[in-house]
Amino acid sequence: MLRTFSIKNLSVFSEAKLHFSPGLNVLIGENGCGKSHLLKTAYAVMAASAEEGRKPGGESPSKTTLQKILADKLIHVLRPESLGRIARRKQGKERCELSFSFADKALDCAFHFSTSSRSEVQLTKLPKIWQDKAPVFLPTRELMTLYPNFVSVYENHYLELEESWRDTCILLGALALKGPREKKVAELLAPLEKAMDGKVLLDQNGRFYLQRTGQGRIEMSLVAEGLRKLAMVSRLIATGTLLDKGCLFWDEPEASLNPRLIRLVAEVMISLAENGIQIFVATHSLFLLKELEVLSRQQKTLFPPHRYFALSLKDNEVTVEQGESLDALQTLVLLDEELAQSDRFMEVEA
Repeated sequence: MLRTFSIKNLSVFSEAKLHFSPGLNVLIGENGCGKSHLLKTAYAVMAASAEEGRKPGGESPSKTTLQKILADKLIHVLRPESLGRIARRKQGKERCELSFSFADKALDCAFHFSTSSRSEVQLTKLPKIWQDKAPVFLPTRELMTLYPNFVSVYENHYLELEESWRDTCILLGALALKGPREKKVAELLAPLEKAMDGKVLLDQNGRFYLQRTGQGRIEMSLVAEGLRKLAMVSRLIATGTLLDKGCLFWDEPEASLNPRLIRLVAEVMISLAENGIQIFVATHSLFLLKELEVLSRQQKTLFPPHRYFALSLKDNEVTVEQGESLDALQTLVLLDEELAQSDRFMEVEA
């Protein structure tokens, strides 16, 4: 579980320290505020560690190995021309410094790189162990229709696509769980399968289908895009990737979803958090925020607690405000825009 993420000179951030909840963490802000950069950077660091930890041999992290895999993963996930391009750019040479602390202190790490760095980082704190479970990154688009042969093509050809897509496709292709945990999986899947009116199937040819009662199998390409995004979550729960523990990074989950499905997404997020999944969401949907608040207030005790992060851009620099509720945030730009829209509407009516 990621506890804190300390930043100096990353992208549009001059300096910030984010304190996370073990449950749901929501990053709020307009486009260009660096929400996706935060998610992708944290994801890349955790994913690089998990990938190396799964390799045979069982060696502990070494400075030489980790410096290379961190730099490679950051480049492949964020897709800059060189690593130094994701550092905050000002006149002269600047240094980006990143530090991560976890519930298990043996995972803590810190490193830095400069604006002139091409493909290397310098570790200042070396973790003692590897991440034991791969994090999940869900992009703004769905990947179910992209899945067939995508991993093979990505690994054998140059594609100008984020490596997180490949990572997620690998997780989507894992085998569905069988045994004692099937009951818990069924409970989490029930609202998703009701919304999709069917179950997600993966055939022997590597294609996903939606199995609907009385309609047979429907190709994912014929299913509405919003439902395909829910199908990704459904599949990751069925394989055990999003069960019991782990981390989910979700970039703009509201994209391509109607309000009814956004409400379901909010319910699924809270349900996953209650079942031990740490969730990081980047959004600029006021509807999703309000739905999360409604669901939170309906619970007499909120565990684990939620955390909200309001990102505000001014003079080409982003500031971060943090709180355990939307009411605690003073700089919620999205709410300001909605109020301004209401004022304009009243002026027109007058």
